[in-house]
Amino acid sequence: MTATAAGTAETRVQRYSESLPCEPESAARARLLVSAALNTWSMEELTEAGALIVSEFVNNTIVHTRCRRMRVGVERRPRAQVIRIGVADRGGRLPEPRHPGSDESSGRGLLLVDALSRRWGCDRHTWGKVVWAELAMPDPYRPSPSAPLPSTQESTP
Repeated sequence: MTATAAGTAETRVQRYSESLPCEPESAARARLLVSAALNTWSMEELTEAGALIVSEFVNNTIVHTRCRRMRVGVERRPRAQVIRIGVADRGGRLPEPRHPGSDESSGRGLLLVDALSRRWGCDRHTWGKVVWAELAMPDPYRPSPSAPLPSTQESTP
């Protein structure tokens, strides 16, 4: 796993990434990478959505490309207030959301990514592409669902 950071403490992009083989077992490793990064940044509430998104991207890379390796990354972008999850591969085929019928058992993955993320997309490069999705960073002033609310009642002696 590679970790990098650039910029000032408040605005720097923090990034974790790992190169993985294009095989089904890599989805579990990708989920662990996303989970570890989100836990490090104290954003555990995004873990489930992040894990589902990266699983879908990894699966699509395995099924729709002939790549032998992929690069999975998760970035914390404080200035934009987003977490960006991406999978890079050398394939040229761009992702296309499908609208499967109720009797079809597959084809809903990108619809799920669309529902879970703030936005998603694909960046083309000369060497291939990066498919990415952004999750909104939690408001640092909003108490977490498990945190007790401060008491507003005054105690009497």
